[in-house]
Amino acid sequence: MNAKDDLAPRILIAEGDPSVRDMLRQMLLSIRGDAHLEICEDGAQALAAFSTDPDVIIAGRELAGISGLDLLRNVRGNSDKPQLPFILMSEHVDVASVREALPYSPTAYLGKPLNLDSLRIRLEGLLLEVGRQIGCSTPAVQPGVSLSAFLDQRRASTDGGPLFADVSRLVLNTSDAQELDLGRLEQQLCQDPQLTAVLIAAANSAEAHCDGSVQTLPQALNRLGSAQSLSLIMGLELKRSARLSDPLLARHAEHFLNLSLQVAEFAHTLAGMLNVDQARCYYAGLLHCLGDLAVIRSLQQWRTLGGELDDDMVQVSLNRYGAPFGSALRARWRLPFRLRGLVAATYHLWGGVYARDCLVMNLAGQLAYASPTQSNATIAGSTAARLLKVDLPTLDMLREPSAVPIQKRTGVARKESPASHPAAAMCGPWADSRVRQARTA
Repeated sequence: MNAKDDLAPRILIAEGDPSVRDMLRQMLLSIRGDAHLEICEDGAQALAAFSTDPDVIIAGRELAGISGLDLLRNVRGNSDKPQLPFILMSEHVDVASVREALPYSPTAYLGKPLNLDSLRIRLEGLLLEVGRQIGCSTPAVQPGVSLSAFLDQRRASTDGGPLFADVSRLVLNTSDAQELDLGRLEQQLCQDPQLTAVLIAAANSAEAHCDGSVQTLPQALNRLGSAQSLSLIMGLELKRSARLSDPLLARHAEHFLNLSLQVAEFAHTLAGMLNVDQARCYYAGLLHCLGDLAVIRSLQQWRTLGGELDDDMVQVSLNRYGAPFGSALRARWRLPFRLRGLVAATYHLWGGVYARDCLVMNLAGQLAYASPTQSNATIAGSTAARLLKVDLPTLDMLREPSAVPIQKRTGVARKESPASHPAAAMCGPWADSRVRQARTA
């Protein structure tokens, strides 16, 4: 590498998978915040970009047009930089594939999905001198910018909420994505609203879209596959403010995570009792507080920039921006309209004709948000409970602390019989799929 002490390195990234490109960008900037990145989607772009005189090249072997291996051959054929660091990534790590690349002396030949720890160690060895740390200077809040103005701007560009799942444990020793059980992956992720939303959004993107919309995490994992799912997950882990470090904000985030899980569990249980899609209702419940969590993550960014923050300011921000942030995120990520409708039904029932799954979500929201002293008779008199014919004894059973055990969640893809829950026997006849009723207040 020819970088000097006072010169930022130039790094060429050539990778066809956008999630891997984003993950590499995040990792490189976390190691060298001053790095100049040239990011290419195919081999032809990468070969043209080689004229920018990069200090390091990271390329996927399976590039469109000119392959990563062909790019390596071209680089090694350049007599000016015969030892230029070149990391080759590939989905193929069999003996024949590795032997084919060895004559061209790649600095590293890495299998996908990438091992983040191993990749970081290699990149730090290439980009940092021993004992030296280089990062980005943290900008400060511009003079005169208020918190409300900052959040108004962040609403259109927020990255979403913080992460809660243990991503490092998830990808530890994952050497073969084809052998990674998707059901086990769902179990690791099904309590994390941010990861769930991003994977559903990615599965519904133009590139991945095929037959029908994806509305649940299991559907998203099956459409994306293990390798692409893990690449997206690793990229999210590397983003700034992905983890909350401020105790005040972490406390608020824990509150909204618990609310999300409570609504999700109540929705899952009710859906099973009423022959409604359990997985879709569970994940609608899990995502319903995503706007509040996105506000909290943005508040951490505000504090990182030097902005002042106290508990009252947090609460005012959540009250004012939680719903707008959630609406903006769901629209920008193009989550399916059916899923958005279920999320909205958690808070309100609109119009006079209600689908049964919307009634389930509304009743689940009432159960989760009810205060400890609130009478179940009030909930039993609601539009959702009356139309679903969920009576007072059933609600009493559902609100028992042991009835819906959040901590025992291990995935929602399984099928359950309506009679499997003790409260099911107390329910009356199930309502029609659509019932006419006056608009709720």
